[in-house]
Amino acid sequence: MTSRCQWWKKLLLDLGASVIFYTTIPLPRLNAFDLQQVARWAPVVGMLVGGILGCVDWLLSYAGMAVLTRSALIVCIWIAITGGLHLDGAMDTADGLAIRSDLKRRLEVMADSATGAFGAMAAIALVLLKTTALADLQNNRWLVLIVTLGWGRWGQVMAIARYPYLKPTGKGAFHKTAIRSYKDWLPTLLLLICLSCGQLIWERNKLLDAAVMVVAGSAIAISVGAWFNYKLGGHTGDSYGAVVEWTEALFLCVLTILRN
Repeated sequence: MTSRCQWWKKLLLDLGASVIFYTTIPLPRLNAFDLQQVARWAPVVGMLVGGILGCVDWLLSYAGMAVLTRSALIVCIWIAITGGLHLDGAMDTADGLAIRSDLKRRLEVMADSATGAFGAMAAIALVLLKTTALADLQNNRWLVLIVTLGWGRWGQVMAIARYPYLKPTGKGAFHKTAIRSYKDWLPTLLLLICLSCGQLIWERNKLLDAAVMVVAGSAIAISVGAWFNYKLGGHTGDSYGAVVEWTEALFLCVLTILRN
């Protein structure tokens, strides 16, 4: 019984550490928190944030707010809850990719906190894609938000697991120690598959939607990480954020095909 209680305590502490690392949700910063394992819980944190956004979206809909305005507000709250962490990484990665020939210079640009033209354009594109795609999705928006944020962070986990980290002393280097084998990413994959298929419980005719959520979510998450690895020759903390952002945006765009 004691060992089981300790296991649950460690599980909750690791989840709490991940919430603190990846969001601005206020939690007490206990000394027992270990940030070394936060990457393993990133998809779960994404689903929790998606659940919060889904509740806010339902309340705004109940209040009668128009869908486009509601979608824009949800995206703004989305950025606020995550502290812009992943969006900042996507912007830095875009600036780095503008440097075509010199890898060392590219990494220096990515490490620079100043935002360049390419970073600004990437941020605008991401916000526009998410807002317009959400506005086109009328049904089960709460579920869409949960699985979207989950798949985005699962893509990050796969990038951590599959590709080398380019800066051993970088801010995201410790993530590599958290994702060592399939046991570190398979549970969240199964959870995402179950959630994506959850709508079949109340809508049996949504088999195609569920299949698209699973296939598109996993394929986009893996492909985006592979593309950034191809362009950069590996990953950094910034490119992990880019994987999250672009997976979310592209996944939402694919789901608009099913809007009818």
